[in-house]
Amino acid sequence: MGLLFSLASFFPGRSGEITSLTAEMSVGATLELSPLKTNRTRPQENYYRVWSRQFAKHVGLTPNEMHDEILCIHFGSEEIDTPFGMKRRPLQRSSVSSKTEYMELIDSLIRIAAEMGFDIPDPKANDA
Repeated sequence: MGLLFSLASFFPGRSGEITSLTAEMSVGATLELSPLKTNRTRPQENYYRVWSRQFAKHVGLTPNEMHDEILCIHFGSEEIDTPFGMKRRPLQRSSVSSKTEYMELIDSLIRIAAEMGFDIPDPKANDA
C-alpha cells in the first residue's frame, strides 16, 4: 500500500485513480514488472507509410496490400487455406517490431522498390 501512496504523490494528476485502485484491493494485488520494449519511432512510421503508399500507387496496390507484401517478403509468410481460398499471411506484424527491426523493414522497402524501378530516398537521420 505504501508503494501506491508514493505513486499517487509522484503522479498527482492520477492520484484519484491510484487511490480508488487501493480501495478495490481488499484481498491483495499483483505487481508485474517487465522490461520496457522500445518500439518503432513515429518518424520511422511516418517515413515508411509515406513511401510505401507512393510505391503502392506505382505498382497498382492499395496501401494495405503493399504493407502486407513487404511484411511477407521481409518476415516470411505462411499459406493458410480458408473458405475463400489460399491466403498468404506474414509471419510477423510490424506492430511488434523494435526500432532496429523497423529500420530493417524500411531497408527492405527501399531495396524491393529499387528492384522494381521505383526510387525511395534514404531516410534522414531523424527519420531512422
